[in-house]
Amino acid sequence: MGILYLVPTPVGNMEDMTFRAIRILKEADLVLCEDTRTSGILLKHFDIKNHLMAHHKFNEHGTSAGIVNRLKAGETIALISDAGTPGVSDPGFYLVREAIAAGITVQTLPGATAFVPALVSSGLPCDRFIFEGFLPQKKGRKSHLESLAEEQRTMIFYESPYRVVKTLEQFSEIFGVDRKVSCCREISKVYEESVRGTLAEVIAHFREREPRGEFVIVVAGKEKVKKSKREDRTED
Repeated sequence: MGILYLVPTPVGNMEDMTFRAIRILKEADLVLCEDTRTSGILLKHFDIKNHLMAHHKFNEHGTSAGIVNRLKAGETIALISDAGTPGVSDPGFYLVREAIAAGITVQTLPGATAFVPALVSSGLPCDRFIFEGFLPQKKGRKSHLESLAEEQRTMIFYESPYRVVKTLEQFSEIFGVDRKVSCCREISKVYEESVRGTLAEVIAHFREREPRGEFVIVVAGKEKVKKSKREDRTED
């Protein structure tokens, strides 16, 4: 049996690539990627001369069986995405599930993922949080947000620059204009920026300044209602 490695790649700065990730990509019999052109640039930067094969959300159901057979035959295969950790809002889950079902060893390397630095630098509680990724663009979007109205943990969302203002406005409708938020863009790149404040303040900021780059939006959970001493004694 071979091994399937899930290898994180930089979300921006090439220096975020780990030594182990470079070694695994050099030693693998095959590297699976979302876009061979994008990943080709990465491999060339680190002088990795390895065969690339496209494996993305549009073909993963058709290619996974053949990949699993190659793993069964003893090959070492590495899966990467365009940026970050495979499987986190990127292809990867389906292949991992099929490999595990076939008894193949699956190892995920620690490394870059966009939401962790955005969460930690948000100034919002990060001991307990939920990762929501990209919201549905149309069907079910509003009802999904409404289901989060009472959520007390910090919430994390991914969003494109074209929908940031609209999404923040929807958040203000559901969570209230005074809810704290941090919008982090271009993580680890030259123009990395975090805009923090209430939803009303951050919406005003991006109405004046056009959003650019990919965003991680971190929203505070609903504050717990503090009980009075009298209520506590009643419960006791």
